Amino acid sequence: MSGRNPAPRRSYGGRSAEERRADRRERLLAAGLELFGTRGYAATSIERLCATASVSTRNFYEEFSGREELLLALHKDINERASEALTTAYADAEGADLPTRVERAVRAFVTVTASDPRWARIAFVEVIGVSAGLERHRLRWRSRWEDTLVAMAREAVARGEAGDRDYHLTMIAIIGAVNNLVHHWSSRDQDIPLDDITAELTALICRALGRQAPKNT
Repeated sequence: MSGRNPAPRRSYGGRSAEERRADRRERLLAAGLELFGTRGYAATSIERLCATASVSTRNFYEEFSGREELLLALHKDINERASEALTTAYADAEGADLPTRVERAVRAFVTVTASDPRWARIAFVEVIGVSAGLERHRLRWRSRWEDTLVAMAREAVARGEAGDRDYHLTMIAIIGAVNNLVHHWSSRDQDIPLDDITAELTALICRALGRQAPKNT
């Protein structure tokens, strides 16, 4: 080893190169959320993304290989946050009855995915039909959601709250209902209260498990 001290990393305006790059990435993600979530993926160019994020095209390609990778990052983000919220809410309601546990989990999911219509559009609309690679990514997430819902059903079976049967097809149908109902909500200028969306999905899942949802208070 030469014993030389490493060259100091340059900083501009008191920020390191890593900090500035992280800031550019966050601005591009924010631009993707806004443009993909309002104009749509197909109608959004890299040039418009860069202009909205106030970054150069060169900076864009330092972070993402193209628009598709940016869309994938946004889709992954919303699903990870929704999964964490649902899992936490369901675990926190462990001592409650089945309808209450389902309602808490559904509310957590809906709050994350549907409280901002831009996220709803990215999660349920814009990600479909883009490419084979993105479709594989979407289907992997759908499989994870299926596993989560089936695990909830099996827990209900173990507690004597649901019939002992195979729930995989049921939960695939539930996932389709969730996607379509949230998309319906987001495309109608959110004129339906999210509480109504939560109540409808809770009732649907509870009926599929053979239990009645709690009445609105």
